[in-house]
Amino acid sequence: MSEKVTLGKLSTGVPGLDVLLGGGLTEFSFTLIAGAPGSGKTTLAHQIMFALANPERRALFFTVLGEPPLKMLRYQQQFSFFDMEKLGSSIRYVNLADDLRAGDFSGVLERIMREVEDFAPSLVFVDSFRSVVQTGRGGNEGLWDLQHFIQELGSRMASWLASTFLIGEYTSADVEANPIITVADGMIALSHNQEQDAVVRKLRIVKMRGQAHLAGSHTMRITGDGIRVYPRLLPSMPATYHVADRDAQRISTGVAGLDDMLHGGLPQGHTLLAAGPTGIGKTILGTRFLQAGAALGEKGVAVFFEKHTARVRNAELIELVENGQVTVMESRSLSLSIEEIMDDMLETIARTGATRVVIDSLSELGLYLAPEFRHDLRLTVFRSLALLAERGVSVLVTAGFEDNQPDLRFSSDNLCFLADAVLAMRFAEIEGHLCKFMTLVKARGISHCTELRGYRITDSGIEVDAFAAPYDRVLSGYPVPRLPHK
Repeated sequence: MSEKVTLGKLSTGVPGLDVLLGGGLTEFSFTLIAGAPGSGKTTLAHQIMFALANPERRALFFTVLGEPPLKMLRYQQQFSFFDMEKLGSSIRYVNLADDLRAGDFSGVLERIMREVEDFAPSLVFVDSFRSVVQTGRGGNEGLWDLQHFIQELGSRMASWLASTFLIGEYTSADVEANPIITVADGMIALSHNQEQDAVVRKLRIVKMRGQAHLAGSHTMRITGDGIRVYPRLLPSMPATYHVADRDAQRISTGVAGLDDMLHGGLPQGHTLLAAGPTGIGKTILGTRFLQAGAALGEKGVAVFFEKHTARVRNAELIELVENGQVTVMESRSLSLSIEEIMDDMLETIARTGATRVVIDSLSELGLYLAPEFRHDLRLTVFRSLALLAERGVSVLVTAGFEDNQPDLRFSSDNLCFLADAVLAMRFAEIEGHLCKFMTLVKARGISHCTELRGYRITDSGIEVDAFAAPYDRVLSGYPVPRLPHK
């Protein structure tokens, strides 16, 4: 026999989970859904069941000593995936509590098989399977009975061409010492980890026979739509790589003087980091960047952190939002993962067709990440910019820092190395006046002006001087060479 058997795949209906599974669950497989109380096991099982169940693919859901079916349904129907019309015709609930109290595995197995023969399901769920284990006899005899029960259940379900799911409250130590893991074709482990005041839910594919799955722990969140998984993926193209940069179309930043310093504007698909202290004009620059795109019919996305809608004060940005030209994203949660932020951003970009994004600011992004994600802000920013670069989106990112050091410092955590272009914006005290200056530290792949240019914030936006600043010293105390006027 030279032809290989092709395994059918079932889409779980859980956003992000099929990516981890390598395309979906294997049809007719035996899968264990394990985790601590409150980790989302029952919700995950119901979300998969309602996504797959239909008149041609019916589902049986067995409850044991956990929640009674009526109580379970009362809570599960609060999720948007719950479809009341599927109950009875496509989905049936069976309570095994009375059968299990006898403590005889064979009796429970026979009841399950009678229900299977009567309903002929393609999907079978047993929740909570640990109740079956704890009710069995102790010692070697009980262990043998349990293993025999598991093997019988799995083989009989396979003979009925049914995909089986066992839900149980297992820790990693429990599973390793339990015969169920050797029989199961796949295992999905759920957990919720607490660090400081933040709780982060995780999902991990422990095993999945016959298919390449994505290893590691991945963030998940329970929402009104059910469970959403955020796979930890690296983009196929790094943020620092662009094809044919020199031939890329130039776009306006919305500030004529800055476009002149860039010798024609920012290349399409590049990232510009605007770094400087508070009050220097970074947010205004971001608004002008979005306005310039809107004037050409481009859609934009503005991602704000910490100050929320208080930042949307200027009439220009409010008008862009009201006209549907700019979509504002903001969050009030203080335990986010970068996967969640990027998932929301990419969904918004896909939905609106946005080609420009403003992130304001990276300095405040760390305040919203769960503690475990804050230790490497550089990796977080790299993944974000790389995913945006894959989609050819032009990005303006702001980063704040205190301008009180004599060395040239452009951003915290060496974030400036991740951007295609870096604009340093600084204050200087000149003859009793606090003045503003900008300079392009780098612009990858293109020629650009390296002069220190003075600028002002006016009612019309940002006005940049046409020539280099002829001043000797700046406020932070380091000398700036005098440059002649052109």
